[in-house]
Amino acid sequence: MCGKLHIVYAFFRGDLGMEQITVGADVFFLLMGAILVFAMHGGFAFLEVGTVQHKNQVNALVKILVDFAISMLAYFFVGYAIAYGVHFMVSAEALSGGGSGSAKGFDAQGLSLVKFFFLATFAAAVPAIISGGIAERARFMPQAMATALIVGLFYPLFEGIVWNGNFGIQAVLFKGMLGADFHDFAGSIVVHAVGGWMAFAAVRILGAREGRYKKGRAIGIPPSSIPWLAMGSWMLCVGWFGFNVMSAQSLAGVSGLVAMNSLLAMCGGILVALFVGDNDPGFVHNGALAGLVAVCAGSDVMHPIGALITGGVAGAIFVYMFQLMTNKWQIDDVLGVWPLHGLCGLWGGIACGIFGLQALGGLGGVTFASQFVGSVLGAGFGLAAGYIVYTAINVVFGFRMSAEDERRGADLAIHKISANPEDDLRA
Repeated sequence: MCGKLHIVYAFFRGDLGMEQITVGADVFFLLMGAILVFAMHGGFAFLEVGTVQHKNQVNALVKILVDFAISMLAYFFVGYAIAYGVHFMVSAEALSGGGSGSAKGFDAQGLSLVKFFFLATFAAAVPAIISGGIAERARFMPQAMATALIVGLFYPLFEGIVWNGNFGIQAVLFKGMLGADFHDFAGSIVVHAVGGWMAFAAVRILGAREGRYKKGRAIGIPPSSIPWLAMGSWMLCVGWFGFNVMSAQSLAGVSGLVAMNSLLAMCGGILVALFVGDNDPGFVHNGALAGLVAVCAGSDVMHPIGALITGGVAGAIFVYMFQLMTNKWQIDDVLGVWPLHGLCGLWGGIACGIFGLQALGGLGGVTFASQFVGSVLGAGFGLAAGYIVYTAINVVFGFRMSAEDERRGADLAIHKISANPEDDLRA
């Protein structure tokens, strides 16, 4: 309380200018957004913990946390410079915006640093997405190496094209030829479609889990904990409002429309998944995420009714495509990350070019052509990058656990401990 009074007193005394307060407010605003998205990684972890078998729960928790740490370092030392042309090998004074820092692109009061934190949590979401698809049979260290390559090199290439205008592709291809920049406000394509299609490549290279399919028939492997799965979904849903709303990256740019659209898309995804998924709790909780994935791209330009429809369609896409992929195509994507992030993300990018149009109640500034082409290119980039990274990892290091280790479970085979070690002692 005293600190707040001191700031107010300093402002009226003239020691603090309005610009300082504005920048400080933006720092705090974006920091809260970064923390919310950081918390989403706990959601990724518990969603996977609840979905995998009990013998792989520890691996899910460790994998997400280690991937986050690797992602931060890869993005700090390499990826951010590729995407935005900014490196951090300057003095702390410059990093904070003092001295010669302004000439190097660093804003006052460390605003540039919390922007990095915020965007780094987005980058780290890509391997977290992939983790769910390759669960229960991927080797730990090769998977961690793939994370470093993805976040340090491949993801920033596409991120920089869309969000920083790198290589002039936005200006020449999208705005010049297709009528408007490719619009992806919070990452339906940049994060989710790219991550989901990378996961598809990884899953195809790994193959199905032991015993998943026998004589052309799918064998069900039940989840270990519906409550943990639900906890993961709830954590992701709550954090998503930081993911979407705070993508404005400033108080001046924040819009309640983004929050409303995110809320209605989430509800649309839940209810449609409930209906078409025959009350299955896994579909219901992932339906919420499907709606949120899809609305990211156009959450700042859609009418709420458009967002509701977008989320509802995404819920149906997830349920139908997960069942088709699993039962007919016999592709073993454990958490369904390709239909959830890859396909719903792709739909979200295209939907922005439909429901973002003024003719359908949106704010405009988008074209269907730009959104369709950009979305397809993003999915194609993710698929190609996934095949490059995971093929190389597989050839050089070997990507898949041995059959014996897979039967034992990743917890004991990799981490030498189970989720409930005290129970193991009693047994």
